[in-house]
Amino acid sequence: MHVLDLLQSDNLGLTLLWGEDALLGQEVSGVTATDLEDPRRFLGPGELVLSGLVWWTDGDLVKADRFVSALAEAGATALLAGEETHGRVPDELVAACRAHRVPLVAVPAQTSFRAVTEAVYLRQWGDLSRRPTRLFALPENVRAELSRLLEGGAGPAELLDRACAHLGKVACYLLTASGRTVARTPSAPAIPAQRAGGGALREGLSLRIESERTPYDAWLLHVPDADAAPPRVLHEIAEVFAQYRDGRARRADTVRAAAGRELAVLLEAEEQATDPGALEEALAAAGLPAGGPYRVLTATDGDALAEALAHLEDVPYAVGRSVAVLYEDQDAAVDVPGRLRPVWPLIQACGGPEADLRLGAGAPASGAEALRASMHQARFALTATDETVPVRAVEQLDTLSALLSGVPQEVRSVYATRTLGALGDGMLRETLEVFLANNCSWTRTAEALHLHVNTVHYRIERVESLTGRDLSRLDHKLDLYAALRCT
Repeated sequence: MHVLDLLQSDNLGLTLLWGEDALLGQEVSGVTATDLEDPRRFLGPGELVLSGLVWWTDGDLVKADRFVSALAEAGATALLAGEETHGRVPDELVAACRAHRVPLVAVPAQTSFRAVTEAVYLRQWGDLSRRPTRLFALPENVRAELSRLLEGGAGPAELLDRACAHLGKVACYLLTASGRTVARTPSAPAIPAQRAGGGALREGLSLRIESERTPYDAWLLHVPDADAAPPRVLHEIAEVFAQYRDGRARRADTVRAAAGRELAVLLEAEEQATDPGALEEALAAAGLPAGGPYRVLTATDGDALAEALAHLEDVPYAVGRSVAVLYEDQDAAVDVPGRLRPVWPLIQACGGPEADLRLGAGAPASGAEALRASMHQARFALTATDETVPVRAVEQLDTLSALLSGVPQEVRSVYATRTLGALGDGMLRETLEVFLANNCSWTRTAEALHLHVNTVHYRIERVESLTGRDLSRLDHKLDLYAALRCT
């Protein structure tokens, strides 16, 4: 399919802002949604790029040029820019797209990025079904065997192996949208999640198996060699896995989720209202080894958290709501937050630019009784996350600035105003900042501000008078330093 096909869709309401006919006729290989300022390492040739323009700052020509040049270098077919965030597509972005010869299409606020993505893949699916093939369907005996295996409770690996057996030594993968390998044929080498997730697969053919629940549940049937299997055969295999997921896999997920929810409810209950043995029983019911050590994670989205933890094949865990409890084997020295950090951008790519995905991790807890402490730590660590640090463990709060980042903004604002309000935003505040940054050295502060030392002395005396703090005392220095960090 081509960009022009999307523009001709009445349902999407897209508007072409810039693009030449030759460029609009380029073949589209896939879709990637991103709001990174420089997304080039996540893009590949032939992709449509969806962006909500969250990265955009009004009037910033440099940002626009950097973003569009990344698209051009990656070989993207077009930029589809959402109008919802800023009410329009900026003129600077139009100019950058014209300069780098990247077609630019405006997506109205009422059209979701999901609708655009589905339109692309539905069109590609239709194109594949019309290709001439040497075999139009699965052999009847293979279809019957797969039905028996489904009824008998076979898993994804066995189903994929039997479905592809008659095709010879074909490499075929069943992947999640975040790049996790659910199953692969014996001749298929392992694919790292970073290479397979977030729409990073460029070669071959991928059929998307959509989920009715969340974008994190979508699967991909992927064949690196597009000519290794007829498309309609792959469609039938994809349908087998759609049935598997809607049947046995969903029932298993429901059971696991129920155990995880029960555990989360007990953790959130008041300690005195909980039977002392109830937590141990809930941990055992969720499949976690007795005795710990455990670690509690909290996230802004429970489904995203579950998919992220599924990437850690050697770590037992249970997820309920937006809380997870996992078992950390001390002998294995497993750094779960460290292993989740490279996975989190793949999860974010599934949710799209609108998804607010962040994760906080508590400290390891030796036994069920310490789990509540780990949960409170995880929640505080979650409040200390942001777009630049979306995954944060409580052990990372190792500086005063990091610790303060977990204090709610409303509380920080009151403290800063109460402590520094009398200084205003002028020279006294600036002098205080420079004085503290130079370890309260009068000489270095005077040099940095190009002032006489006596002037610095006078200003600091005014700061002390207005704030009621004595800057010869360590605790008072910390009071003022913390207040500056809270602004």
